[in-house]
Amino acid sequence: MTVADDSTLYALARDLGAQLLAHGATVATAESCTGGWIGKVLTDVPGSSAWFGWGVISYANAAKTALLGVSPALLERHGAVSREVVEAMVGGALAASGAEHALAVSGVAGPDGGTPEKPVGTVWFAWQERGEAAPRSECRQLAGDREAVRRETVRHALAQLLGRLDAPARAD
Repeated sequence: MTVADDSTLYALARDLGAQLLAHGATVATAESCTGGWIGKVLTDVPGSSAWFGWGVISYANAAKTALLGVSPALLERHGAVSREVVEAMVGGALAASGAEHALAVSGVAGPDGGTPEKPVGTVWFAWQERGEAAPRSECRQLAGDREAVRRETVRHALAQLLGRLDAPARAD
């Protein structure tokens, strides 16, 4: 497995920003396992304030509840690393920010914290566009150490959103 380097992440953020500008849109983020790395990569791009203005680092469950409106019962029932929680996170980011697009990530980066049901490298992703009835979400099992898991989480989250914006079937 090749780990995305800084120049790859920068290129993704730059291209995502260009697409958001072309669509007259903005993006918000809700991050857990990446601890703000997605927001850092986005703001590395000069002029990013035109398309990125809202990022929430919700590493603790209390932050997911207080800042994104994730139900404590949902966290208790499914755990922070779950489809249900990451979808609630992306919905909370979209609702609070006013952005047209949002993405959320929650995972087990390691080296500790994994379980047989959710081993180290398990990451849930969610993306939602304002007006969509439901978010799109997926779980990936990522390989490598903590750095590699987090770096691949950033890369995948941005690449998937960029792919959605690039989709030829999209109607504005």
